[in-house]
Amino acid sequence: MSKNKLAKFAEMEHYPHVFQAGSIATATEPHPMRGAWHTFFGNHNPIVLELGCGRGEYTVGLARLFPDKNFIGVDIKGARMWTGATESLREGLPNVAFLRTHIEFIQRFFAPGEVSEIWLTFSDPQMKKATKRLTSTYFLARYREFLQPAGLIHLKTDSHFLFTYTRCMVQENGLPMPICTDDLYATLPGTADDVMRRILSIQTYYEQQWMQRGIAIKYLQFRLPAEGALHEPDVEIELDDYRSYNRHKRSSLTTSR
Repeated sequence: MSKNKLAKFAEMEHYPHVFQAGSIATATEPHPMRGAWHTFFGNHNPIVLELGCGRGEYTVGLARLFPDKNFIGVDIKGARMWTGATESLREGLPNVAFLRTHIEFIQRFFAPGEVSEIWLTFSDPQMKKATKRLTSTYFLARYREFLQPAGLIHLKTDSHFLFTYTRCMVQENGLPMPICTDDLYATLPGTADDVMRRILSIQTYYEQQWMQRGIAIKYLQFRLPAEGALHEPDVEIELDDYRSYNRHKRSSLTTSR
């Protein structure tokens, strides 16, 4: 680990709005913050998560747009998280927090009904194994444990594979899907209201890279009912034909089902 990373980790230890889970992977009890986030924020405003927040651009950007909501960025990579955590601290944003943990254990940090929305921004498509995809039924079952009934999930991605998989999963399970577009910035001006336009105008570091490469940005949102069986879609999906930043090469993969 570089000295720069160690310095960032040490600095965040003193940030009042950053929670580092430590040994949660081997813990058997819920995390102390589970059910206590409204106490931390000092209000009962809706809580919104950004899972796999990276540098926290969406967490911080949304917090600026919506001071009447609380936003929590979640990621395991603390060195990246430091950027958004530091920026929000310097700005004095009272409705921002960050949680460093593996998303596989996310249900240990939030009580039933404690979260109103989830954002998934440029998640790794995980084309080799469905259960690792953040929109798989494996993860949806976890989200159900703390998401409000019919809570909203947003997916914004460069990946045709992940977008198609998620759309098929939503359709397979008959989930409400208010918005679905495979070219966000081509369709946005004529389809979104002013609030949604401002939300979707937030661009992450990697999103700007995709756009410079001429890759269309995809977006969909769907609601997750609290009950009902969830099924994986049985469908063949074309693999992404490019290499994403900091992701493994696609050449060794075969068509996913």
